[in-house]
Amino acid sequence: MNNIPSIAFEGQEHIRDFDVLSMAELSAKIDKGLDHNPWQPHRITFFALLLVTEGSGYHKIDLKTYPVKKGSVLKIAKGQVHAFQEDINYEGALVIFTEDFILKYFSKFSIEYISHLYNYHLSEPLVENTRLEPFLKQLGEEFKRGPSVAQQNILAKILELYLLRLERDDASTSLVRQNQPHYPLFLEFRNLVEKQYVKTRNVKDYAEMLHVSTAHLNQVVKEFTLNTAKHFIDGFVILETKRAIASTNSSLKEIAYAMGFDEVTNFTKFFKKHSGITPKRFKAEF
Repeated sequence: MNNIPSIAFEGQEHIRDFDVLSMAELSAKIDKGLDHNPWQPHRITFFALLLVTEGSGYHKIDLKTYPVKKGSVLKIAKGQVHAFQEDINYEGALVIFTEDFILKYFSKFSIEYISHLYNYHLSEPLVENTRLEPFLKQLGEEFKRGPSVAQQNILAKILELYLLRLERDDASTSLVRQNQPHYPLFLEFRNLVEKQYVKTRNVKDYAEMLHVSTAHLNQVVKEFTLNTAKHFIDGFVILETKRAIASTNSSLKEIAYAMGFDEVTNFTKFFKKHSGITPKRFKAEF
């Protein structure tokens, strides 16, 4: 199966793990040619913020189209699949940074506080009516100063402060804060599902890997998603399946086997049960 292309971080030579591209600069890079088609779904191995300062348009994240306008911020998490619109007719910037950048320069408190912001299982990627100009102005002024020993630290603090404010203003964070003691376990479960979903969709298997009971795991997952652990696992399998159908030329049989199904009939039943339509119809309508 031809996989969705995974795009590695590529920044400036003198700044590691962090960069800012205006939409004009991004369009120029696209015109020169990239090793992937930015208008087709591709998976990023870093984090991104798409900030719109003027105009309007749209952006696709995990097959969903999000309208953007002045004041819009789109959070694209590591591992997510996204695609740009073919003719970018809005102004703004794309801020990209790696997980290493966060771990190296952010405080422990900040990492824990903003972890929900980029957890796309819990938080919607689109944030509206934000003030972007001060943030972008600060970044621009620091870049103009040129490379220095302190520059990465300063850029990190500017980003850290902005993400903290974005998280504070996100109305959907209250649930996470109320149940903070169980959040690390939920993150472990989420990470396991993303790594092991092809091998198993059984809640008991994940509970054993996490050394907890199935009842406790279900309770924790419900605290953060309002659904069972089984619902979470199946939902992720459906998401990965839709990603594969929408962005590869593989047959449904190949996709079924890649998702861990031994029989195409079982795969079709599973997909229809959770999506309401057959994978064949989804492929035809996409």
